[in-house]
Amino acid sequence: MTTAKKTSSTAIKRIRGDVVFDVVNASILIVMMLVVLYPLIYVVSCSVSSPLLVVQSKVVLFPKGMTKVAYEHVFNNSLILSGYGNTILYTLIGTSINLVMTIMAAFPLSQKTFGARKGITFLFTFTMLFSGGLVPTFLTVQRLGLMDTVWALVLPGAISAWNMLIMKNYFQTSIPGELYEAARIDGADWMTILLQLVLPLSMPIVAVMILYYGVSHWNSYFSALIYLRDRMRYPLQLIMRSYFSGNDFAEQGGGGEDTATALLLTETIKYALIVIASFPMLCLYPFMQRFFVKGVMLGAVKG
Repeated sequence: MTTAKKTSSTAIKRIRGDVVFDVVNASILIVMMLVVLYPLIYVVSCSVSSPLLVVQSKVVLFPKGMTKVAYEHVFNNSLILSGYGNTILYTLIGTSINLVMTIMAAFPLSQKTFGARKGITFLFTFTMLFSGGLVPTFLTVQRLGLMDTVWALVLPGAISAWNMLIMKNYFQTSIPGELYEAARIDGADWMTILLQLVLPLSMPIVAVMILYYGVSHWNSYFSALIYLRDRMRYPLQLIMRSYFSGNDFAEQGGGGEDTATALLLTETIKYALIVIASFPMLCLYPFMQRFFVKGVMLGAVKG
């Protein structure tokens, strides 16, 4: 009986501890959620609030003096629209090139039968620590005649050594070698094995690479600042940089307003630009989330 009472008492204490842990854990998560959500809500609220109230810092959480004038100026501005289209184009082309190059490098380097894999892997790793720098890269792009083209933005960074190593480790640790042997015995060549066997089993890491590369291209502006001269080829992020630095606000802010009105309007246009620039990535992430953790953990922990 004494043993039973001790067991019952221990069980009650353990359950109480679990409840306390759950309450504390939930409270911390709620606070973290509020910390993350507040800037998002604040930016959206400012983008649809009166410019004067935004400048006067009267918008704290919810919109005040709601107006859609900032979005009207954004969607009526040909430079912003072309920048948005350019960003989508650069992201799609760049991510596609990155994904193909990363897969084509990671797959052979993950095969133990490939004799030169250690030496080539070392060369990839070496580039993570040492590089030629901006000036040699700029001169190379210039000599190749890629200036003021989309290729200047996507080819110099066609592959990330770090992402390639993550994918290589995923191939090594998540796909049994027996599958390769069985496919080879059945007469499949390596390209068939890659396309019909490896990639269908590697969707988590492929989704992670799409997210990594896609976000990188979507947020990139420095390469465009260096290599592009035609303003109609600018990505959205470079146009946003002009707004945030205060350059050309009158030209970009709209048409016909006086200087004071244009300055006020530019403040809300900044928030509107942040909203429309963040929206695609915010929509993409929930669809990738179920692959994201699995792909990163399997690709990075082992190997």
